Amino acid sequence: MNNINQQIIDLRKETKLNRKAFSEHFGIPLRTIEDWEAGRRTPPEYIPRLIKYQIEYEKLVNDKMED
Repeated sequence: MNNINQQIIDLRKETKLNRKAFSEHFGIPLRTIEDWEAGRRTPPEYIPRLIKYQIEYEKLVNDKMED
């Protein structure tokens, strides 16, 4: 497994979502998430960056709404 695949696993764990919920939240097919995490396929390098950006954006929006 390479670093990009591990980044996907780490990002999913950061969100505390299971694979199904993660795939639905980010609009990525469940089979694709499973293949990435198992190392059967490797996502393009920009995918973990986009997911991380979305996670950070959602945190900021949620923090603003709580203020």
